Amino acid sequence: MKPNFAFAILLFLICNSAIAQDLIVKKNNDLIKCKIREIGLDEVKYNLPEYPADVLFSADKDDIAKIVFESGQEMEFKTAMTDPERYSDNRKNVLKIEFLSPLTGNTTFAWEKSLRPARSIESTIGIIGLGIDNDDRNAGGVFAKFGYKFIKDPDFYLRGMRYAHILKGSYIKPEIAFSTFRYDRYAWRDYYNNVSAEKERTGVVSGTVQLVLGKQWIIDNVFAVDIYAGTGYGFSTGDDYTTYQYGYSVMDESFPLAFSTGFKIGYLFK
Repeated sequence: MKPNFAFAILLFLICNSAIAQDLIVKKNNDLIKCKIREIGLDEVKYNLPEYPADVLFSADKDDIAKIVFESGQEMEFKTAMTDPERYSDNRKNVLKIEFLSPLTGNTTFAWEKSLRPARSIESTIGIIGLGIDNDDRNAGGVFAKFGYKFIKDPDFYLRGMRYAHILKGSYIKPEIAFSTFRYDRYAWRDYYNNVSAEKERTGVVSGTVQLVLGKQWIIDNVFAVDIYAGTGYGFSTGDDYTTYQYGYSVMDESFPLAFSTGFKIGYLFK
C-alpha cells in the first residue's frame, strides 16, 4: 500500500510539473499560456505546449502588460515611448515669464510641472499694475490661470522612439482663469448742464474658460520658449466696454467671447 501511495504522489508531482506554465498577459487582455525562454530588449520568446520544444514564438514587449511566471513572480512591462524612467534625465519643472506682459500693464509668471510623458499642469499668476501704464488707468489687482496640458504624441510609433524632451511639443490645454482689479476711469457728470469728466475708481471681476493651442520648445534641457493662443467663453462685470482684462480679453455680455495670446520664456529645474 505504501509503495502504491508513494508512486501516486510521484506521478502527481510529475503531472503538476508538466502542467505548470508561465502566463503572458497582453495589453488587449489576451492570455498566452507558455514557457518563457528569453526576454530580450524588444521581444519575449516562448514555447507553446502544443508545439515541439524547438519551435519558438515571440511577442513584442510593447504589446505585453505583464508576465506571470509559474513560480508566482510577476514582471510588468511599459510602453517605451511613455515610460517615465526613460526621461529621468529631463528636468520636469519650468518657471516662465510672459515676455511682453510688462508692456501691457502687468507682469505675469507661470509654473509648469510634468506629471508624466505627454501630460503636465500649468499655473499662472499675473500682478496687474506692475508694468507700463499706457492708458493712465492706474490699475491694480491680480489674475490667475490654471490649465492641464495634453502634449501631442506621434501619429505612429517606431521601435525605440522617445520624446525629444518630456515638455517639448505642440499641445492643447483646457484652461480656466479669474481676474479682479480696480482702475481709474472718467465719468461724465452733468451739473445743471455744466458737463464735465471726473475721474473715479471702479472695480472689475472677470473669468474665462478657454481652449488654448500652443507649442513649446526646450533648449538644452535648460530654457523653454512657449507661444500660444486660446479662445472660449468669458464674463466681466465691467460696464464701460473694457475688453482687456489683463491676461486675456472678454467681449461685452451680448457676445461673451474670450481670447488670449502670448509668448513665454522660461528656465527648467528638477
